Amino acid sequence: MIAPPWISIPPANYGGTESIIAFIVEELVALGHDVTLFAPGDSKPACKLVSFFPTSLVAEGVPWQAALKAYFHLHKSLEQAGAFDVVHSHLSSTADMFLFPLMKDLKTPHVTTMHSNFPFDRVGEWIGDADTYFLDWIKPAPLVTVSHRAKQNIPYDVNVAGVVHLGVPMQHYRFDPTPPEPYFTWLGRFAEPKGPHLAIKAAKQAGVKLVLAGIIEHGNQDSLNYYNAEIAPHLDGEQISYIGPVNLEQKVKLLGRATGFLNPITWEEPGATVVLESMALGCPVIGFARGVVPELIVHGKTGFLVNTVEEMVQYIPRIGEIDRRATHLHVDNNFSARAMAEKYVAIYRQLGAQ
Repeated sequence: MIAPPWISIPPANYGGTESIIAFIVEELVALGHDVTLFAPGDSKPACKLVSFFPTSLVAEGVPWQAALKAYFHLHKSLEQAGAFDVVHSHLSSTADMFLFPLMKDLKTPHVTTMHSNFPFDRVGEWIGDADTYFLDWIKPAPLVTVSHRAKQNIPYDVNVAGVVHLGVPMQHYRFDPTPPEPYFTWLGRFAEPKGPHLAIKAAKQAGVKLVLAGIIEHGNQDSLNYYNAEIAPHLDGEQISYIGPVNLEQKVKLLGRATGFLNPITWEEPGATVVLESMALGCPVIGFARGVVPELIVHGKTGFLVNTVEEMVQYIPRIGEIDRRATHLHVDNNFSARAMAEKYVAIYRQLGAQ
């Protein structure tokens, strides 16, 4: 298993891709598989760890545009690919594209999970055309998408070996029948497409309390500018509050006690781990019907699908109509980490792994 080198596995705070990698590893080990994870040295996975530097790049302060260490990590990891039955890598950010030319002659069965969407040749609002230069290497490589919508959004003719929805480890996301507390929540990385400013707008219009949590990318000036302009001016510590990054224990408490989760995304999100985490704890989600979200939320049963802030405001008072236990069971039955890992094992075998 080759993880991107930017954030530890599992992440100390926020890290959607990194959380999923940790979940897959944990479940593969529980299923009896021998797993080796190639990841930075501050990782603490449930398997053997191989590292080429002691600290994840974000924790070290390396900017995302500085890709040399990321390349080194991927190259050194794939040098050892011949020792394994299958290689599972992950495509999440720009530097992960180096995987494809590095794997072009790889004889070991391999698969790459796409956690984000094309284009990968991008920095902030700038988009280049380098993705097309990589297509000769990408097209033969078996890919897995994390939703049917993500597969539909691929603009190229590529080799998709399967669709595996993200899953969460239900042993960490237990249902609490205690009545929820009177607040809604939003959790994620503070970026405009993830919609925290819209969650604030909806909460204010509906007259409900909103607790925000997650990471501010201090090394990203666009992210800082967005937070300072669109988020910080609304924080009053009463109706709208920000509690900072949260670890697993804090996240479970935040989501599990919330009346509901607001998810007004404005992009084609392929995976939406936090939506599953929220519902796994019985917390219903009101989400914009973009990307994977309609594949996760059953409208009127586990939350509500909406298209505008105004519609979100209309459904906020109706959140009590949702059965929280049924919401938890929906994730347990359809989006558990164990089910996700079993689907990957089937794909490994389909690709010829022993």
